[in-house]
Amino acid sequence: MFEKNQKKVHTITFGCQMSERDAETLTTISTKQGYQRTEHPEEADLIIINTCCVRESAENKIIGKIGQLKKLKQSKPDLKIAVTGCMIQQPGMVEKLKKKASHVDIWTGTFDYHKFEELLSLSEKGEKVALVSEDFSNSKEVAPLAEKGKLKANVNIMYGCDNYCAYCIVPYVRGRERSRPKEVIIGELQALAQSGCKEVTLLGQNVNSYGRKDNFGYDFADLLKEVDKTSNIERIRFTTSHPKDLTDKLIDTVANGKHLCEHFHFPFQAGSNKILKAMNRKYTREYYLERAEQILKTIPEARLTTDIIVGFPGETEEDFEQTLDLVQKIPFSQAFTFMFSKRSGTVAANLPNQVPLEVKKSRLQRLMELQNSRSLEWRLKMIDKEYEVLVEGPSKTNPDLLSGRTRGNELVVLNGNPGLIGQLVMVKIVNANSWTLFGSLV
Repeated sequence: MFEKNQKKVHTITFGCQMSERDAETLTTISTKQGYQRTEHPEEADLIIINTCCVRESAENKIIGKIGQLKKLKQSKPDLKIAVTGCMIQQPGMVEKLKKKASHVDIWTGTFDYHKFEELLSLSEKGEKVALVSEDFSNSKEVAPLAEKGKLKANVNIMYGCDNYCAYCIVPYVRGRERSRPKEVIIGELQALAQSGCKEVTLLGQNVNSYGRKDNFGYDFADLLKEVDKTSNIERIRFTTSHPKDLTDKLIDTVANGKHLCEHFHFPFQAGSNKILKAMNRKYTREYYLERAEQILKTIPEARLTTDIIVGFPGETEEDFEQTLDLVQKIPFSQAFTFMFSKRSGTVAANLPNQVPLEVKKSRLQRLMELQNSRSLEWRLKMIDKEYEVLVEGPSKTNPDLLSGRTRGNELVVLNGNPGLIGQLVMVKIVNANSWTLFGSLV
């Protein structure tokens, strides 16, 4: 039972599942320091904003959100505001933002989460603190700190990235690749299972290269086999798979796994070999097609999702048409589509032949229209078939209905009573649109 006057923490997260997991870790650290979680920022004594810097649009939203909190801080002078994460890890960013946001109490990047408790204590004494280490090798893991009692959770199996794609800021703000031992991961999963967690997503910038640098003597496929047998988690997902490291062994492991979901998120980013080379992706469109075909040959029921960037420097109309061609050839159930965004410090930011904004907007619209039609085509084929669904809670669009996801990660809206939340049920699909399936309990 929490005391009436107990301090409260509210967390705002921008970015990917890795960022969500980091935010969860920071929030859990604060709860260990006596804070109670709240969904309402106006109630909070501590607000944590965990940031993203993958695209300029995300940074603009974050700066806007930080600015909005100034008024709340003025009405609650004792409120502590912490801004953390990838955006803050960028060189010079704290100095730049401090000038605009003197109401922020804590600034810290991705390499210093293990010191967040200390920073929080200093801020509670009235100090304004900033800590952004440049060397990731001094970072210490603070996991396992995943919140217990959740239906779904994200669990890191590795940190950092060694790929240095030309457009990507991640290696610079998360450091070089390093993997967690399987015993630590399995222990965390077992603790989550005991607390009622039914689904876990294993996280890494490139899960397919798990353990490669660490001389573990086992790879990602071996880890999945072990997790499948010993974790007691009903559903196990993973993201993200870099195509260049997607092996037959991994595909076979998913095919033969009991709890391993038949869903592969492996971004192709561009359909032109010229652009793939400029992106430093280290594979060709032909290789990507072969990998997709191998997945569907081995696991016919597998669902494929991807990321696509339009308007990379030097992309011609012919290059873009090759991207559209891949979308036509491969049955992606969903694609996350983006316009190229310059990120300071990356190779692509300084490349010649930058594509005009209006051209990028036009190409993005054409790509989305094509993928939406392909997604609808794919989902209409699911009508009258039955699928296992993990019921996650009320539908966001209609609270009188429930929603959940198939093993292939498709969103399903269905009738049912709230007592089904947290259960695996069989659902017959009765209707569909480009983004959602609609079903009834079998």
